[in-house]
Order: sequence, then C-alpha cells, then structure tokens
Amino acid sequence: MRAKSVLVIGLGRFGRHLANKMRELGNDVMIVDKDEKLVNELAPQFTDSHIGDCTSEAVIRSLGVKQMDYCFVSIGEDFQSSLVITSILKRVGAKYVVAKANQDIQAQLLTQIGADEVIYPEKEIAEKLAIRYNSNNIFDYIQLTADYSIYEIPIMGSWEGKTIIEVDVRKKHHINIIAVKSEKKGLNPMPGADYVFQKDDHVVVMGKSSDVFKVAGKRKR
Repeated sequence: MRAKSVLVIGLGRFGRHLANKMRELGNDVMIVDKDEKLVNELAPQFTDSHIGDCTSEAVIRSLGVKQMDYCFVSIGEDFQSSLVITSILKRVGAKYVVAKANQDIQAQLLTQIGADEVIYPEKEIAEKLAIRYNSNNIFDYIQLTADYSIYEIPIMGSWEGKTIIEVDVRKKHHINIIAVKSEKKGLNPMPGADYVFQKDDHVVVMGKSSDVFKVAGKRKR
C-alpha cells in the first residue's frame, strides 16, 4: 500500500490527532495553521509544516493541493473559515476534501459547496458511547449503514463448548460472526465453522442493531 499525501488544515485537538495518526500510519502529511505557536509545536514531528491563513486562495495554491490525495479541513470553531477554505480547495482542484462539522446545517452547507465528505467527530463519539452503554454487553460498535453495524459482544452461556456451526447464529439470531476474541489467543478473524467457543470469548458480529441487542441482552455482564 503506497503512502498517501495528506493535507491537514487546522491544528486544534482534532486536527492534531488526525495529523499524528496519519503520520504514524506512514503517510506524507503536511500541516497548516495560521497560529504560529501551534505550527511550531508540531513542526519537529512533520517534514512539511506551514504557517498561513488558508482563507486566502494564494496560500491554498502555494500548498500544491492538486497533488494531495486527501485534504482535511479540521477547523472547529470558525465555521465561516471552514466554508471558505473548503470552497477554495475544490475550486483550485483538490481531489478529495473532508471537512469537519459540528451541526447538521453545517454539514449541509459544506456539502453544497463541494465537500466530498463531512465528518462529525463529536456526534460519532456520542452515538458510539450511547450504543455501548445502552446495553451492558456491547463492548465496541462501528456503524456501517442506517440499519447494519459491527458489534463486539460476549458469547451466550449456551454457546460455550459448541462450534460455530452448531450455534448457527445466522439462522437463529440473524447475525454474522466475522471474528472471535479470546484472552489467550487474541483476535481470530474469519474463524472456521469448527471453532469451539470458550467461556470468556467475545464475538465480533455484523447485523441489525435490534438483532444484536437481543443476543447481547440474554447474557448478564
């Protein structure tokens, strides 16, 4: 997998975390902010850092955004600047622009002016926490569509000592097992039908929330 060229505009908490993670994953990351102090704090960790006001088209053009695989607009507080920057990026030929929003109306406006994708970090975290703590036995959660998600749940007591094919969760519970997690062996992706469940196993399953909650709710934590 080749390294991606990534531009991160805005070095607030979200922008810093994003830039650092993208760098850790082996990508070529350029960081930009108009706050000199923020840029100088992070500059030693990045080979390409710039101080500049990206609401200026001249500044945006100087960054070579046409060559970037992804441009992230991670400005949270100044939404007007986020709109202007997103618009300029698309106008000068940025391939793919991902913009941060805090409200639905912001997302609508960013989409209208050309953002290829809009993300809601706070909303996504809140929803994930709500799902996790709504049921005592939801340990992790990734939403795929409005109807389907991936969940980590403990196995039901009746599954212990049985194989995946014997439990037959697809037929009985309308969910699909995509991995098994155990304390001793860690993660076992795509386990075979002959895998035998152990007492403290967790399963990573895909299915409708209502179906998964029924399974998770049958075992007390």
